Amino acid sequence: MPSKPQSRAPRIDPRYACFPIFLRRSPIHRYGVYAGRSIPPRRKVIEYTGELISRKETKRRGLGPRTYLFTLNNYWTVDGAVGGSGAEYINHSCEPNLRAWICKNHILYMSKRKIARGEELTVDYNFPRDIGEVPCRCGSFKCRGSINLL
Repeated sequence: MPSKPQSRAPRIDPRYACFPIFLRRSPIHRYGVYAGRSIPPRRKVIEYTGELISRKETKRRGLGPRTYLFTLNNYWTVDGAVGGSGAEYINHSCEPNLRAWICKNHILYMSKRKIARGEELTVDYNFPRDIGEVPCRCGSFKCRGSINLL
């Protein structure tokens, strides 16, 4: 039987972070992840980890009020709520400073540009259009108003 998501205090697992990063409240959504020092462009910042679950289990877990699901491929999803590295707390932005890169079944968050110390780390979630529209609160000048791709 698959594990159930466990509730725990938000944290960063330093085994998966390549730079000092920390959690605190975010104006975007609940908690956010922040750079503890300047991060150069094109660098691995953190790996998104968690329990590997099937599409069927993804559908079941995706019904909750807060989910930390990242699609790995056509069958597998990583649930950051179970064994997550802390990358699951990186919020969406329409003008992100990170990009997701999937390499050999690992989800890596890479810096797109230089990130200043204290800056919130963000990534474009790229939610598909065919799911319910999710409003965006990123506050970016280029905000498209929705986390979903238009």
